[in-house]
Amino acid sequence: MEGNNTYGASWADQWDYSNPDPIPNAADTKKNGGTTAKYKQKVGEGLGKTKAVASTGVKKVKEGTTLGFHWIKDKYQKTTQKNKQSSNY
Repeated sequence: MEGNNTYGASWADQWDYSNPDPIPNAADTKKNGGTTAKYKQKVGEGLGKTKAVASTGVKKVKEGTTLGFHWIKDKYQKTTQKNKQSSNY
């Protein structure tokens, strides 16, 4: 059964803590420095896009809220004008 394992490590090897993976040394970390910078740049670009979309969404909500309050204000003024006119008779 061990010879037919096509998934890499066997179940026993996955749970064997007697020989843990070595801690990466400084030389390995320096090799991946360019990769880290590349991912930081991509994350930064993604945050920029997210900020732009959020800003647009806030503007739309603000416009919609303003229109809603103006509509309510106009309806209230029309109602109070009718009541004032009817009470003058």
